[in-house]
Amino acid sequence: MDTLNHPMVWQGMGMVIGVYGLGYWWASYNPMRHWPIVAVGFLGKIFGPLGFIFNYLNGDVPFEFIYTLITNDFVWWIPFYLILRKVHKDYKWQLT
Repeated sequence: MDTLNHPMVWQGMGMVIGVYGLGYWWASYNPMRHWPIVAVGFLGKIFGPLGFIFNYLNGDVPFEFIYTLITNDFVWWIPFYLILRKVHKDYKWQLT
């Protein structure tokens, strides 16, 4: 991959990752109550790999990039799914 030299892109990504980190931190105290934050995170962990597939098929990213998805996305599918399954079963998606 060519090296990106666009500081604004990296600054934006840093901001998004920082905001996600704060959301996850707050949700960690009571993930059942803060399930919408968990749901947004889960969607991000699904759409990230979909974006990889799209870009790989377009020839914009090498296949080896998939290794970053293992720790960044795939491992999080299990805990996010388990939290959201419990919210569905026990709380019926209630916000309170």
